[in-house]
Formats: sequence, structure tokens, C-alpha cells
Amino acid sequence: MARRVFNFDNPDRFVAGTVGQPGSRTFYLQAREGARIVSVVLEKVQVTLLAERLSQLLAQVRERGTAVPDEPAPSDLDTAPLDEPLNETFRVGTMAIVWDGEEESILIEARAIAEEEEAPEGPPGSEAADDDEDDESDVVRVNLDPRRALAFARRALDVVSAGRPPCPFCGQPLNPEGHICARRNGFMH
Repeated sequence: MARRVFNFDNPDRFVAGTVGQPGSRTFYLQAREGARIVSVVLEKVQVTLLAERLSQLLAQVRERGTAVPDEPAPSDLDTAPLDEPLNETFRVGTMAIVWDGEEESILIEARAIAEEEEAPEGPPGSEAADDDEDDESDVVRVNLDPRRALAFARRALDVVSAGRPPCPFCGQPLNPEGHICARRNGFMH
């Protein structure tokens, strides 16, 4: 089966969000352009790293003289919940971030975890492609201007920090009833 490639060039919306209660949340990246919505599942640490690396990349670009703002414009910040229907297109395995100096934009690419089994047929708006060597992984590519990338990073970090607070001793998430802390020799904290 040919892989699916979902391309978004400055989509109407590109956000990170969650479904579920802290401690059992599922993290999503979601891109929307018109009626076309693509939602992919990823791990909390992937959301954190993506947001941090985007911020670092934009700071480096700013240091080299490109006009990149320090903070996102209030009009670019998106606090709305994820769009419905929320259908998982694939689970993210690897991600890449690329600065396009000619267009002065950022390309974010999320690839599916490589699986032995064939993936189901894609939703409307997906394309079959054989352009990246022998890689059969589905992929979402989102091209954003720097302002929108900053807004994405801000929201993503806010989403991650809205979970359970970390244990002050070991850094693991604290449940409301506490947890068995390795730094406290297995005692509840």
C-alpha cells in the first residue's frame, strides 16, 4: 500500500491538544484546512520536545538577523479545544523541524511509527506518495510562518504543563493520592 502524505501550507489551525484526565491523557497534533482535519497521536515528551525545539530554532534564526518576533501575537494564540471529529490518523514515531530561509517559514514533519502491517485507506484529502526513498511511513507536513510557530509552541507547553505536577524529589508526576517515590526509598509522597 502506498503511504499517505498530508500537506498543509499555513493551515487554518495547527495545535497540540489532549483528550482525557491528567494521568491518562492522549496527546494530539491537529491540522485543519477548511473541512480537512488530520489528527495524529504522540507522546507527551514529543509534544514538549517539539515546542522547545521550535522555540530554540526561532531564537537562533532571530539571532542571525531574521525578523522573527520574541512572543506570539495575542491574535495568533489558540485556546480552543481540538476540532471534532477526532479520528487518529496515525501514531507519530519521528518528527523533524526545518527552517526555510527563502520562504522564512518553518516546516514541521511528523512521521508514523513504522509498522509491519499495512495501514488502512486514508481519509479524503490524503495523497499517495513515493518520494522519500523507500520510506513507506505516513507523514504530515505543516508549513508555518514564525508567528504561528511561536503561538503553537506556547500552546503546546501550556497543554503539557496542565497535567499532574511533578514530584519535588524524583520529578515523576504526582497522583492525587501520591506515588511511591524512588528518591524517598519507596515511601509515599
